[in-house]
Amino acid sequence: MATTTIAELSIADFKNLIRETVNETIVDFFSDPDEGLVLKEEVAEYIHASIKKLNTENLETTSAEDVAKNLGLEW
Repeated sequence: MATTTIAELSIADFKNLIRETVNETIVDFFSDPDEGLVLKEEVAEYIHASIKKLNTENLETTSAEDVAKNLGLEW
């Protein structure tokens, strides 16, 4: 199997290699690793119950910004 080094690539081939690498990286970064997975029924029920409780009992919530601030994180 012949191995090509970067030094052996033409400028056009090198640009294509960079373009492909950047494209793959962006797709990997923005893709959803859970895509296609099925949520278990008991988890869905728990989430729905939590949302219902939050909406019906007027529970106080904390914004993500406040949580980050309390943890000393920049949001």
